[in-house]
Order: sequence, then C-alpha cells, then structure tokens
Amino acid sequence: MKTMPPESEMQRACRERDATYDGLFFIAVRTTKIFCRPTCPARTPLPENVRYFPTATEALEAGYRACKRCRPLELDDRPPWVESLIAEVDRDPSARITDGGLKAKGIDPGTVRRYFRRQFGMTFQAWARSRRLTGALGMIRGNEPIDSAVFRSGYESHSGFRDAFVRAFGEPPARARDKKCVVVSWLRSPLGLLVAGATEDGICLLEFTDRGRLEAQVGVLRRLFALPIVPGSNAHLDRLQGELGRYFDGASNCFTVPLVYPGTPFQAKVWEQLRAIPYGETRSYEQIAIAVGSPGAVRAVGTANGRNRIAILLPCHRVVNKSGKLGGYGGGLWRKQHLLDLEREHAGHGAQTRRGTSIFVSPGR
Repeated sequence: MKTMPPESEMQRACRERDATYDGLFFIAVRTTKIFCRPTCPARTPLPENVRYFPTATEALEAGYRACKRCRPLELDDRPPWVESLIAEVDRDPSARITDGGLKAKGIDPGTVRRYFRRQFGMTFQAWARSRRLTGALGMIRGNEPIDSAVFRSGYESHSGFRDAFVRAFGEPPARARDKKCVVVSWLRSPLGLLVAGATEDGICLLEFTDRGRLEAQVGVLRRLFALPIVPGSNAHLDRLQGELGRYFDGASNCFTVPLVYPGTPFQAKVWEQLRAIPYGETRSYEQIAIAVGSPGAVRAVGTANGRNRIAILLPCHRVVNKSGKLGGYGGGLWRKQHLLDLEREHAGHGAQTRRGTSIFVSPGR
C-alpha cells in the first residue's frame, strides 16, 4: 500500500527536516530533476516546483535523479523510531503500545500506521499482535505449557488467546505443536528494504518491498504452501541476511542457503537456468528458451522470469533482451543495472561459487 501523508504534512516535514518521515515519501524538484529524502540539508524548493513520490523507484521511473547530497537510494529504510518500536516489542512481546503510548514517546500514531502498512502490509498493532502470536507458537512447539504461552504473550485470558491464535494459524493452540509456517522478515540492503520468507526447508520469498507485485506474490505463497504467513525469523533467514551482506559488499558471488520455489515444471526449468547463469554474466530470453528445450517459448520464458519470487538468489536480473538492453525487471531497471554493475565489478575476484540446495514443489502440494 503506497500511501503518503497529506501534502501539507509533507511540506511541514521538509521545512522542519523531520527525520521521522524519511522512508515515508520522497521530494522531487521539477527544475533540477533531482529527488531527495525529506531531511535533505539542501534549501527547500518552492512549492510549485515540487512533486512527491511514495518510493524512490517511482521517482526514478518519472525521470528524476538521486540527490548526491542526501543519497536517497542509500536511505536506511527504518527510521530510528521504527527501530525503537521493534526493539521494544522484541524485548517484551507482551507489551501493548497504544496510540496514547506512541504520543507519549513523541511519535505520531498516523505516521506509524502509514509506515507499517506500507512496509509490512499491516498496522503496527497488527504487526505487534502477530509477533506475539508467533512467539507463542514457538513456545508451544518447544513443549512449553500453553498457560505460559498465553500469559507471556500478554493475553489476560485463555479464550482471548485461543481466538487470536485460531485466526492467525487456523487451528487451536493444543493442536499446533507440529504447525508449520512461512516466516517473513524484513532485511535492509543498499537497494532498499527487502521482505524475505522461509519455510523449515528454505527461502521461498525475497522481494523488494516497493515492488508492485509483492502483494500478489504473497498471495501465491499462501496458495502454494497452504500455510500461515507470520512475521519472525528462523535459521534460513538469519543465514540469508549474512549472505546478502557479503554479496552486496562484493565479498561473495554465491548463495548457499536452501531455496524452495514451487511452480510448474516449465517454470522450474527456467528458474534452474537462472541459477546456472554465472556471476557477472547475462543471458538473453532466447538463450534461456533454447536451454530449457523450448526455443519458441521466448514469451513464456519472460513470464516465468517475471513470476520468480526469489530475487537476486534466483538471478532474473541476469536475463536481458537479445539486443543487450536491460528489458524488464519487477524491482525497477535502476536496481537491475546496479546488480549487474556490482557483479561485473567483482567478477573473477576469486570468491567461492558453490550453490545452495533447491527444492522443487509442484503446485497443489
């Protein structure tokens, strides 16, 4: 959901260099064709020369260049107040932070709502409730008494906990000790915030949060896995975070974390060919079609490429047009160019190239 604050509020945020709005919108100047974060130290432009964008991608696609002073493409996607709230919930999942509590901290509840809906697809209160219930599921699966899960999650009654648990996981706590989930977490990168998802078998989702198809991709995960999707982390997500960091630093040219990507047999062939493209190189859609044994299926290859749910690790950014032009990319062509430039710069530096495992699951499993 790409909502922005009212224009008068954005104007005020830019005048006062209000850091709580970094990541909520970007300000672009028509006369210079440059866009900035709200806290850019440059002089505030005249209102008639200003455009506002909810994401950096939309500003780039509209023809604006990133400011070299405030570097909006390197924006830390989580303002300090977001980090503070997340850390508070992590320290004490049972804590209930109301709108009044937010105001007491000097944080506008409307700003919190908009940020969490755009970045996490839910309000802050819904996110905190999901984190509490995910923690409770972990306790139950660890064979702790249900009583402990109820009260350590901040619920005052078994009935209230049970109702919330059933809504989240589809079955009561007593039958959830073997319950599996798709766990999702949000990861920083130099190209913006990523949402990652993993089952017990491996990574099944990695997308930029401002990608237009993200909501649809999450819906596909629900259909393919038939599992609850809840915020949290697991060993695969922790491993992914480390491997992504080394990739963006140019210290590693491979990923070894297991991947799980349900799809049709044709999609599986295409996605396996993506993984076979060497780091620092590209292939055309025609070359991929030939490699999967269907030389006439160039458009179908493009469709399968676009339905890849695991960006970077299944490197669809390495597929270009026959002419050498970039073609399309769901995360935005500027990201595609950045990834290709990064890999070309560090190709041949001797980093390890071992691939991780993959698990193909046919639809309907």
